[in-house]
Formats: sequence, structure tokens, C-alpha cells
Amino acid sequence: MSRLDGRERWAFLGLAYALLAVSSIAAALIDGGGPAALRSLADPIITWLTGPTTGPATGPTSQPATGPATGPGTGHEAGPVAGIVSLITGLPWPVFAAAATLWLAPIVWLHPRRDTRSVLVVAHYLVLIALAGALTAENAAFIVFASVGYPLAIAMLPARLVMAGVTVTAIVNVAAQSAPGDRTALLTVIAGVALPLIVAGWYVSAEHDKRRRLVQRLRTAMDENADLNARLLDQARRAGVLDERHRVAGEIHDTVAQDLVALIGQLDAAGRATRDESRRGHLDRAAELARRGLAETRRSVRALRPRPLEDARLPEAIGHMARSWAEAAGVELRLEITGTPVALSADVETALFRVAQEALANVAKHARATRTALTLSYTDEDLLLDIRDDGAGFAPQEPADGFGLDGMRRRLRSVGGTLEIESEPGHGTTIAAAVPAIPVDDEE
Repeated sequence: MSRLDGRERWAFLGLAYALLAVSSIAAALIDGGGPAALRSLADPIITWLTGPTTGPATGPTSQPATGPATGPGTGHEAGPVAGIVSLITGLPWPVFAAAATLWLAPIVWLHPRRDTRSVLVVAHYLVLIALAGALTAENAAFIVFASVGYPLAIAMLPARLVMAGVTVTAIVNVAAQSAPGDRTALLTVIAGVALPLIVAGWYVSAEHDKRRRLVQRLRTAMDENADLNARLLDQARRAGVLDERHRVAGEIHDTVAQDLVALIGQLDAAGRATRDESRRGHLDRAAELARRGLAETRRSVRALRPRPLEDARLPEAIGHMARSWAEAAGVELRLEITGTPVALSADVETALFRVAQEALANVAKHARATRTALTLSYTDEDLLLDIRDDGAGFAPQEPADGFGLDGMRRRLRSVGGTLEIESEPGHGTTIAAAVPAIPVDDEE
């Protein structure tokens, strides 16, 4: 229960008791139970509620100039309220007032539970209106108390019954003050005003409930979308981190790791050399590999293109890298370029260069080949790269522990390319890479 509900329930209870107290005091004055001074102050209210007499009055027992007697004691009271009072038999109004006093008390308990105990709230409201109608029938002063049905209908009844509660309160007030001969007018009011009001209130409340449910669904959808967006952003962040890790791992594997392997080979060769000139040549090549590895590491960290592609086109860069590899590995290499070379996207050229670099590195480490062929083919739609060797071969369907083949596939997938491997133990290996011929962007 909110603090607002806690204040409202006491406010409505206080309003109901205040109206009941004012009505009771006025009723006592009308019945002549109050002091003479208060009686004289209440005369205008009594006159307004009961209506004027039908003839000129000169005193409490004066008779009209013509017509039947209408004074007290004749059995025909002046005004509609007096007529009803003269016909009602049973308990006096103080009994009903006491019952209403007790019946108002549960408002404090019912108000915060109006949404969960709607049936109980409606039943309590109807009994309260019935008591107000009975009091009004006994004494017109209780019309003031009966008006409490209007704020209580708005505050406690379900939305679809608010207009019905207001209408019922109005009907009870009219019926309690109507004379027996006014039944036709009362039925006319009920049929012509009350029922349309109830139907209209029900329809308006139903539309309000539909809009409220729609707004609630929209809020729920917005909350779900916000949660989904947060999850997507988190997944995108994780995917970005993972992609960056793969990129750095691939760059290190393709550059630093390969240069370190070649550097170790040159140092081993220098250690086995017997002549100073040969040893010095191996050491110089080792120093060059170390400098190149450091430069490529820095470029990888900064996500730059491979250095050979900065100053040359893809065929020249691959040709220079292949010749350097053949000299360092001591393996015969045949290079062939077919088609018309064109400038392609930097990502496409970088991916193919790294794939060629990794494939030749694998030949040097695992194949024990004596001959190798590298073919770069330009077509209208694709760019093809084939690396073949006559080495030991392997079984492509078996899982591999290394990073090389997975790294090549990942690189090619990032630019929409594919990788196919044909190999068999003892019969060499063929690696075929294909990427779409995406032209270079103007911004590049």
C-alpha cells in the first residue's frame, strides 16, 4: 500500500462521517429536537427541503384560503418529503444513522484492497447506498449524506462500474424524495437517463481498460526490447573482443611466429657453419628476420596492412614474399600470375597475402617438400590462390592442434571467401583459396 492510499482512505472515511454528522444534526433540527435558536436558523433549510405550503400561512396551524386541509394533523403533509415520511413505517432514522456509522468503518480496510476484493467493495457500496436511501426517505436532511456515494464510487469501484455507481446514487436520491404519484416520472428518469449513462460509462471504461492494457503491453515490450538491446550490445562487445583476439592471434601466428621459426633456423645454421663467411651470412639473415618480426608485430598491434602491401600491389608483394621464403627454406618454388591484376579491397588483399604466407610456412615446417607451386589467378568475379607441394601430406578430416588452418579459414570467411584443402599422406597437399573480387574503395 502506498502512502497516498494510506492518506486517501482516511480522507474518504472522514468525509463520509462529516456528511453523516451534518445530516444527522439537520435531521434533528427538522424534527424539532434542537434548541429554539438553532430551529430558527434551520427554518430556511426546512422550507427549501419540504417545499412551501399550498396556501398562505399565518401560523403553524393556518389553513389555506381554499382547498382541502394541508396543515399538521390532517394526514396530508406539505411537500414530497413530508408525504413520504407520512407513509413510511418502521424504524426511525437514528437507527439507520447508527447502522450507517458502523457500516462506514470498513472503508479504511476496503480502500487499499479495492483491486483485489472488488466483489466485496461493490457489495459494501450497494449496502451503503441503500442505507443512505433509507435515511433520505426518513428525513430529507440525509440527502447531504447520500451524496457521499459520488466520491466513493469514483474512489473505490472498478473503472467499469464508476458511472453505474454514480447513476445508482442519483437514482436513490431521486427515488427517496419522490412522492408515490411520481413513479412514472421516476421510471422515465431511469429508462431515459440512468440506463444510457450506465451503458455509456461501461463502454468508456471498457475502452479505457483496453488502452490501459495496450499501454501496459507496450511498456512490457519496451522493457523487453531494452533488455534484448542490452544483451545484443553485450554480445556484440564480446564478439568484438573475440574477433580482436583472433585477429591479434592470427597476426602473431602469421608474422612473429613464422619469423621466429625462420630466425631459429638461421641461428642453427650459423652454429653449424664452419666458415666465417657462411656464419656471418646466417647471422645477418637472422638479424633481418628479427627486425622484420618486430616491425610486423608493431603493425599488427596497430591493425595496419602487411608492410609488403604498403608499397606494392598484391602480385608483387606475394612474389617478393615467395622468393624470400624459397631462399630461406631451400625449397624450389614456381610462381605464376594469371589474368589481369586489378587493385582490390585492402581486406581482400591482406587476407590472401596472409593465407599465402601461412601456407608456405606450413610447407616449410611440416611438408618436407622439394618443390612448391603458387598460382594467383584473377577472374571477373573471384580471385584464386593455389599452393601445391610434393611433401608428406596429411589427412585433412582429422582434427589439427595448430592454429594455421583455422586461422586461414577465419580470414577468408571475414571477406566472404572459402578455403579448400586436398591432401593425402605421402602425396603432397593442395590449398585452394577463393575470395570475391571486391574492388578497392575510393577512400582507400
